[in-house]
Amino acid sequence: MRVHVLGICGTFMGGVALIARELGFEVSGCDLNAYPPMSTMLQASGIPLHEGYNPAWLDPAPDLLVIGNAFSRGNPMVEYALDRGIPYVSGPEFLARYVLQNRWVLAVAGTHGKTTTSSMLAWILEYAELTPGYLIGGAPCNFDAPARLGATPFFVVEADEYDSAFFDKRSKFVHYHPLTLVMNNLEYDHADIFPDLGAIQRQFHHLVRTVPSTGLIIAPSDDDALAEVIRMGCWTPLERFRRGGDAGRVGEWSARLHDDGAGFTLFHGNEAQGDLRWSILGRHNIDNAIAAMLAARHVGVPLATSLEALTQFSGVRRRLEHRGTVRGIRVYDDFAHHPTAVTTTVDGLRRVVGDDRIIAVMEMRSNTMKMGVHKDTIAPALGQADEVVLFQPPDLGWSLQNIADDLGARARVIDSVPAIVDYLVANARAGDHILIMSNGGFGGIHERLLKALGAGENNA
Repeated sequence: MRVHVLGICGTFMGGVALIARELGFEVSGCDLNAYPPMSTMLQASGIPLHEGYNPAWLDPAPDLLVIGNAFSRGNPMVEYALDRGIPYVSGPEFLARYVLQNRWVLAVAGTHGKTTTSSMLAWILEYAELTPGYLIGGAPCNFDAPARLGATPFFVVEADEYDSAFFDKRSKFVHYHPLTLVMNNLEYDHADIFPDLGAIQRQFHHLVRTVPSTGLIIAPSDDDALAEVIRMGCWTPLERFRRGGDAGRVGEWSARLHDDGAGFTLFHGNEAQGDLRWSILGRHNIDNAIAAMLAARHVGVPLATSLEALTQFSGVRRRLEHRGTVRGIRVYDDFAHHPTAVTTTVDGLRRVVGDDRIIAVMEMRSNTMKMGVHKDTIAPALGQADEVVLFQPPDLGWSLQNIADDLGARARVIDSVPAIVDYLVANARAGDHILIMSNGGFGGIHERLLKALGAGENNA
């Protein structure tokens, strides 16, 4: 079967393409910007890439067109496919139809932590020699690719609540029918498609309705929005964990952070279950780890094995990823796209660096951020940063100056990436930590900054 993937360079759709290739299909794809690492990964797998959306790529017609959710009516390839009756599906529907049938699906949902928790879970199963399949919306450092078919019934999928396609406005995750479901947390996000939190909760409840009574749902006990979802109806056993390091509740799982911040003790109720020493930053990642271990436990992996596996977990690219150190200045990249994610990222770094200066650089890149939905909570989220640089692109549509005013003299608004780089080079000093936050490419700022810092070092 010949399959063409429209929007192939996104992590999710690229993962679909890689799995389709493993299934033995003849796969091709196109995107507006075919760029590494996904472009090189796809090409190395023998998948030809086309630049742009030229209907000529669909002649001769493929047997199936897989359409990403960024595409809508009016796109020339979409119109061409509809006019000629080329069969088409969404990415989630392709997974459901060709990959997830008769698999033990372990799905990870939630506003925050999906990618990291999915990566932890896939790694635990891999460490336990279960050789899982997986599709993760990021780049897990313990694996060579964001997706693979796997050699056993187990399949880990990052279960996104975003819509499936222009012709299917259901959340992606309703296609997956998991036997094991993790719901990490729930907050308002994706303002471009959801009018309010209640609309997202309804989608989450649709997901809950698909989990059989023989399955398991893993969720925090202290998330009010998820509690409302469960109250809508739940027909599946629940396993609860408590976030934030509090231990001692009967029947709940929790963790207590070690005094040096380099690990934690896992508890069930008041009973310690084991210790973990690792290099991953942030309390939120402890919550992610608990959820991943409980999901792995559901398929038979002992907690001791999970704890061992996580000592070798290398994290996920763009999740507080250290990109380089020049002149004693450390530069980090983080995907933070929501005020809660910003808060946890800055807090995680602060707990490690102590009183060292943190310079936070932020791009409002997600659709919700660009709409200004969270503009009143961004300043508090950046409260632990010593300095803040806010990127004001000309097309944002609203001013970031009010956020800077709320932060006072430590914040400034800058309207170009080169100007941000110049400011940082002039003002950063040895011992500083520059934390760059965006869920986009941010104009290649990380490489530009490291290069400019290096030039400054050579000129010193």
